[in-house]
Amino acid sequence: MARINSKELVERVKAGEEEAYAEIVELYSERIYNLALRILHRTDEAADVLQETFIKVFEKVHTFDGRSDFFTWIYRIATNLSLMKLRKNKRTVLTDEDLEQQFDRPNEVEIQKWQDMPLQNMLSEEFRYHLERAVDSLSEIYRSVFVLRDLEGLSIKETSKILGITETNVKVRLKRARMFLREKLAEYMWEMSKEV
Repeated sequence: MARINSKELVERVKAGEEEAYAEIVELYSERIYNLALRILHRTDEAADVLQETFIKVFEKVHTFDGRSDFFTWIYRIATNLSLMKLRKNKRTVLTDEDLEQQFDRPNEVEIQKWQDMPLQNMLSEEFRYHLERAVDSLSEIYRSVFVLRDLEGLSIKETSKILGITETNVKVRLKRARMFLREKLAEYMWEMSKEV
């Protein structure tokens, strides 16, 4: 998404210009909905987060001071709302301790090199299903980093600002999330490689 002159747009919203409200909704709706959907995997909950995000944005826009990018500020709101909904749902996810134990023990399954897999297999509906289930089992601190960085394509710096953690923490959490997902998908990838 191209960065627009967000400072001017925010000033127009603060002045109560209705067209500016509509522009913000149009500019950010699709990305916020997709972010929430990737974290929650439920269309109804993603739609709720989308609506709640804009309500909060318009209630709090007067507090936006411009020290961060407006996009980052909106994304932080949407991410926090998604994570709160995730906590409220009390889905079963692995704790940080569970993940630490996973990283500390040797791999039980030989990890197939994904780059050897044909692209069509990596893009298959079946693979996406297994990936989504694996992402669902990540604890929220790892899931949020993985979604923002790898699925949404944000930079380390943007992810750091949105989550309010250091860039080093983003890198560590991302590495752990990727390691966990790779191991979680290893058996499926091994089966796929035997069919190729």
